[in-house]
Amino acid sequence: MPVWRRAISPEFLSWLEVIVLGIVQGLTEFLPISSSAHLRIVGALLPSGEDPGAAFSAITQIGTEAAVLLYFRKDIWRIAFAWLRSPTGKRAAEAQDVRMAWLVILGTLPIAILGLAFKDAIEGTLRNLYITASMLIVFGIVLGVADRIGRRGRDLDDLGLRSGILLGFAQAMALIPGVSRSGGTISVGLFLGFTREAAARYSFLLAIPAVLASGFYELIRHWGDFGPFDFAQTAAATLVAFVIGYFVIVGFLRLISTRSFMPFVWYRIVAGGAILIAVSLGLLPAV
Repeated sequence: MPVWRRAISPEFLSWLEVIVLGIVQGLTEFLPISSSAHLRIVGALLPSGEDPGAAFSAITQIGTEAAVLLYFRKDIWRIAFAWLRSPTGKRAAEAQDVRMAWLVILGTLPIAILGLAFKDAIEGTLRNLYITASMLIVFGIVLGVADRIGRRGRDLDDLGLRSGILLGFAQAMALIPGVSRSGGTISVGLFLGFTREAAARYSFLLAIPAVLASGFYELIRHWGDFGPFDFAQTAAATLVAFVIGYFVIVGFLRLISTRSFMPFVWYRIVAGGAILIAVSLGLLPAV
């Protein structure tokens, strides 16, 4: 064991790891590069070498979704109250908000159904690094093609039932580590002709019910047994993810208003290739 490892207590090292993982979750959740893939990879690279697990990933996403709730609080409040008032009578001024609420609800069904149906595979087989790296590369190329050929002439007012359902299935693809929730929905949004900003904003709004439901489900399910980390450490990682995630939302939406997604595309391809090489050479465990 290296001298520096002997000089640091296991408890301190464990806390250091969860802070790093919280930072990684906050940095990657909203970028189209897959937070679950990065948590899986960084976990393997940390001193413990442990996979944080699907439960840790889902629970820390509560923090990043709290950042979404804070950033989009006015939009969410307006949409939610328009939807709650809609049974009492139609208000022309709120029609778009009511439609948006229904589209988010319908768009959440695919990931909820598929997530429950393939829960064991999501928590086990699909976390293989060969699969994760391949998805980083494949869906990086998909994002690049979508960014290049998408017409980018539609905004959220043009979002209809067909588009909403397709975007819901795109979000469901993120159940496979490496695909990326935002990457999948943004790619399909671009193929459907939406602007980068519209695709990204809808991706954030669509994720709220699914991520919060998944996070609290895993929190209750694993209460008392949080895998490699205890409750306090998992909570700390979630708080760090919230703080970092909020600033990432601000920066990301500003960035894509003037720049393309190509830097993320190249990053995914290079990262995926590097992981495949590392696993093939035995530098990283595949499972």
